[in-house]
Amino acid sequence: MCGIIGVVARQEELVAPTIYDGLTVLQHRGQDAAGIVTCDGEQLYQRKSNGLVRDVFQQRHMDTLLGNMGVGHVRYPTAGTSSCAEAQPFYTNSPYGISLAHNGNLTNSDELTKQLYNEDLRHVNTSSDSEVLMNIFAHELHKRGKMYIEKQLHVNVDDVFHAVSRVHERCRGGYAVISMITGYGIVGFRDPWGIRPLILGKRKGPDGLDEWVLASESVALIALGCEIVRDVGPGEAVFITAGGQLYEKQCSVDPNYSPCIFEHVYFARPDSVIDGISVHRARLKMGRKLASRIMEEFSDSKIDVVIPVPDSGRISAMELAKDLDIPFREGFVKNRYVGRTFIMPGQAMRKDSVRKKLNPIPYEFNGKNVLIVDDSIVRGNTSARIVQMARDAGATKVFFASAAPPVIHPNVYGIDMPAKSEYIAYGRTTEQISEEIGSDWLIYQKLEDLIDACTGGSCGVIEFDTSCFDGEYVTGDIDQAYLDELEQTRNDSAKTSQIKNDEIIEIHNEP
Repeated sequence: MCGIIGVVARQEELVAPTIYDGLTVLQHRGQDAAGIVTCDGEQLYQRKSNGLVRDVFQQRHMDTLLGNMGVGHVRYPTAGTSSCAEAQPFYTNSPYGISLAHNGNLTNSDELTKQLYNEDLRHVNTSSDSEVLMNIFAHELHKRGKMYIEKQLHVNVDDVFHAVSRVHERCRGGYAVISMITGYGIVGFRDPWGIRPLILGKRKGPDGLDEWVLASESVALIALGCEIVRDVGPGEAVFITAGGQLYEKQCSVDPNYSPCIFEHVYFARPDSVIDGISVHRARLKMGRKLASRIMEEFSDSKIDVVIPVPDSGRISAMELAKDLDIPFREGFVKNRYVGRTFIMPGQAMRKDSVRKKLNPIPYEFNGKNVLIVDDSIVRGNTSARIVQMARDAGATKVFFASAAPPVIHPNVYGIDMPAKSEYIAYGRTTEQISEEIGSDWLIYQKLEDLIDACTGGSCGVIEFDTSCFDGEYVTGDIDQAYLDELEQTRNDSAKTSQIKNDEIIEIHNEP
């Protein structure tokens, strides 16, 4: 999962600060690396490195990012490595000079890499599927584009949309893309299922004309003072010229709205609206659904207090407590200088971060039967430690509720969940999971209830990618061989080895 943003402004001094501010709002989507590329006529300016946005960009860097349009990215790696070489946006000089930021994951990246080398005569320099996607787009634009007209390269809008159509034909998986064509404009597009989010906004520039912003979440647009125009549809592309003219076209033959439901469970900020669906409202409804099930299945349990796991479990917990007529309390204090443990590579690093991230307030636990509510349970190590914290703080009984169903299948569309053998729910019953994490009882959300909680909104979405819960992959191209290979690359031992290799690469690359 990553965060992307693209801006076409009226004045060049506004672009880099606008992208920077947008990336800080999207920081929750990736804490591994950050990058910005801006364009001033035919000249590009770039800064990218590993780290948080605030650490990667100092004033001296911002002063060099000139131009009236640009693209930004915050990374959390799902394919490839964590080395600085794979920080985005990526760039290729042919044709025109293309910079690209990508959120998602291509499921046929290996096949495309071979095609690029053997048929398209393009070389991929990294193991990132984002660079593969960029080269596919660049190659298709090069084939279609009109070359030298009046001694200058000329970009035709129809050629851009044709290249996006060819990307849809060749690439499989989930992807939201913002790409800048040097000197000409910015194109944004989503995969034909709309798995990964992308939204368009605009605001008035100093001269009264429209400035355009594309971003992963609406919250970034609101923070930048933009009016929300709409979500980019599945398979659709929008092209904004350097002068601010907007073009739109459906570039997929058979689009089918099936966005990722895990955005609403965990990844997206609660103040975002994605595909017309309020994340906050969806999480409230998740809490109501859970409350109904608890009343049906555990009505004889005397629950004294409902306590959320901050932050993504809070909204569901609040509504659940309201429906059960049980006091809601904040029982854990969160250290906000520790990153999101879900997206930290390596089990040892995650365990260490859980201890540093949360601290219980004994007053809220001592002598009470406590219901702890979290957004989901994946590996279970975080849940087990939280339950133990509650007991150490004096809780008499500890019950646990998950606002999401059991995670038992890999996510292949841009969320780096572990190997399925590392899921706590894999091969276990709910009772066995409860025993494993140390709770007195455990309840999961039903999948149909989760879908119902997220259904609706202004875009009328009624279907979602729920593959990590039910193993049904909307792109239709995932077989057991792919999943077996994924199992080998996503287990923690493989990630730990990769972390060590990345550290060696970074040392060798130091000036």
